[in-house]
Amino acid sequence: MTSWKTFAFWLLVMTVSALFPATAQNANGGKKRIVILGDSITAGYGLDPQDAYPALLQKKIDAAGLPYMVTNAGVSGDTTAGGLRRINWALGHGADVLVVALGGNDGLRGISPQQTEQNLAGIIDKARGKKADIKVVVAGMEMPENMGVPFTGKFKEVFPKVAKEKDAALVPFLLEGVGGVEALNQADRIHPTKEGQEKVADNVWKTLQGLLQAKTATP
Repeated sequence: MTSWKTFAFWLLVMTVSALFPATAQNANGGKKRIVILGDSITAGYGLDPQDAYPALLQKKIDAAGLPYMVTNAGVSGDTTAGGLRRINWALGHGADVLVVALGGNDGLRGISPQQTEQNLAGIIDKARGKKADIKVVVAGMEMPENMGVPFTGKFKEVFPKVAKEKDAALVPFLLEGVGGVEALNQADRIHPTKEGQEKVADNVWKTLQGLLQAKTATP
């Protein structure tokens, strides 16, 4: 389900940031910026925003003493096509790291894996068009087996393929240990609970931590 109130609020924030970049940078306390481009899982559907994995990643970053500020650019119902359309807005005045956590809704809607692949590649290309040295993380997604082996197999292959071809880091499966686990999902069996979001944050952190440490150490 698309949350238009969430989208409108997010769009307002991005617009203000683009118009007043210096103000936005000061608001980050001089820290580098991580943008997580995602859908309802990123947005924290059904939960307090502070329980969504981007906010949990911020806690891990702060605990590790890394100079980064996370921006949650998750919009419920979004697809890779939607992410491609809004990537420039999402990056606003710029970002140092982009996490692309889109594709789940593509799969559930039966969008061709080839189209999803093209959109993901386009998102990365646009991001690097704004900032050539931006670091990118691609979060892999998988579909349930009842959607058919041919489709689920091709869909799963998209994410590591794009990551490899675009020299991006990869989270093998965003919902590893969460997808299909009843206790870690809300009643709809799609969106993680608070505990499920904690597991999602752990999955992303396994890839993101090393990338941030390496980037921080680079002059």
